[in-house]
Amino acid sequence: MKEIMPVNGIFEMPALPFEASVLKGVISAETLSFHHGKHLKAYVDNMNKMLPGSGLEGFSLVEVVKRAEGGMFNNAGQVLNHTMYFEQFAAKCDNNKPEGKLLSLIERDFGSFDAFKTEFVQKGVGLFGSGWVWLSLNADGKLVITQEPNAENPVRKGLKPLLTFDVWEHAYYLDYQNRRADHLAALWDIIDWRVIEERL
Repeated sequence: MKEIMPVNGIFEMPALPFEASVLKGVISAETLSFHHGKHLKAYVDNMNKMLPGSGLEGFSLVEVVKRAEGGMFNNAGQVLNHTMYFEQFAAKCDNNKPEGKLLSLIERDFGSFDAFKTEFVQKGVGLFGSGWVWLSLNADGKLVITQEPNAENPVRKGLKPLLTFDVWEHAYYLDYQNRRADHLAALWDIIDWRVIEERL
């Protein structure tokens, strides 16, 4: 995971690593304009307002998330979660799947890539309320899927987060209304597995 450090005492708004139109058919440009341009921006702005005097100045974003509590944690957690979420997407491609070591670990720990996808989506659909479903690596080198409510991130459990799906309604409601399962199933087509492999 890349270290994200404050610049001149504040954290910068992360840019989308792709043109908003390239995810069309899975995530619309309209959803991105709200999700990235408004929701994420509000979290970044709120975190930066709370940073002075918090005792967390100068720490990386991951360290802030590990140490923060209350409103500071809620905003910092959402900045980290959303940054990792948007960074993992690329233009839609067919038969999209990981390769190499990552695929081997998925097959070892879940039986097959399809079995992993099924469990991951089920955990996302089954998370009550708002939050995130994550694929992470634990201290024993095993892949695990966790449900993280609200702004939680696996780094607070000592895990290395690799892949996430956002199950807050603002991530999908404009495109899918209440069809969370359809949204999660569609996301597989736009995962940039090279990013996930780099995080590994």
